[in-house]
Amino acid sequence: MEIQQANALTTRQGVTADLYRRFVAYLDTNPSTIVTYTKSLKRFFNYLALEDITEPRREDVLAYRNWLRDNGLKPTTIQNYITAVRLFFAWTAQESLYPNVAERVKGAKIDRDHKKDYLTASQIKAVLSEIKRDKLQGLRDYAIVTLIVTCGLRTIEVVRADVGDLRPVGGFTALYVQGKGREEKTEYVKISMFVEAAIRAYLKVRGKVSATDPLFVSLSNNSEGKRLSTRTVSGIAKSNMRSAGYDSARLTAHSLRHTAITLSLLGGEDITEVQKFARHANMSTTMIYNHAVDRARNTCSDTISAAIF
Repeated sequence: MEIQQANALTTRQGVTADLYRRFVAYLDTNPSTIVTYTKSLKRFFNYLALEDITEPRREDVLAYRNWLRDNGLKPTTIQNYITAVRLFFAWTAQESLYPNVAERVKGAKIDRDHKKDYLTASQIKAVLSEIKRDKLQGLRDYAIVTLIVTCGLRTIEVVRADVGDLRPVGGFTALYVQGKGREEKTEYVKISMFVEAAIRAYLKVRGKVSATDPLFVSLSNNSEGKRLSTRTVSGIAKSNMRSAGYDSARLTAHSLRHTAITLSLLGGEDITEVQKFARHANMSTTMIYNHAVDRARNTCSDTISAAIF
């Protein structure tokens, strides 16, 4: 089958609604990923409309990538946007709708080193000691921070947790989590007795709860009793680190997960066990943490300073 005329792909107002609908129907992925792809594509076609391009060519895709970079977008964001464009044009070529003008177009070069810092054990103790537990909010925040930093949870996993997900497994208590890219809560993390005590103290003061209720809920007037958002969990982590004197753009809620993984490696845990603990699909992800630990253990600077001073 021959490729249709290029002007069947776009108009000056952007890609046609029918083409969006057909592409979305083709995607075999979860709803959140579909939203991400369509959002990314809309930005691309808005760019084409802005530049009055109705028959995009390879050089237009390259120019779009450079435009994203020049507008200050992060490399990871650029990478995601270009991935969506590549997938879209691979589909148009497969369907004989339009040539694959994005084939082998590279995204952005991504630095694989961590862009977030971790806290030491003593710094985490300082953060926790600053959380006043005489009220419900303090009990909740203390439970959230201890849970993330000891179990290496992601913010979305904290948000998705229900009261009934906390249950005994063998001789310990576990929290079943719906991890990254997962459809069900098939994995669990082991909860220490200290963290369980913190969660139970919060739930006791919170009052009557059922197994299907969110484990952590909002206390604000507009959304009281409702499930927390990832943004709120991030704000809880950030505000409590700031209260303890640790205020940096490189310290976020993810820093608590980063801390859990790093402290495991610093404590001598085998890297394969740390991979399981972090629930990394690939060992290469865990190795990034290991490289950071190796740098932290490097004593060359101390040796040089001792020789000079």
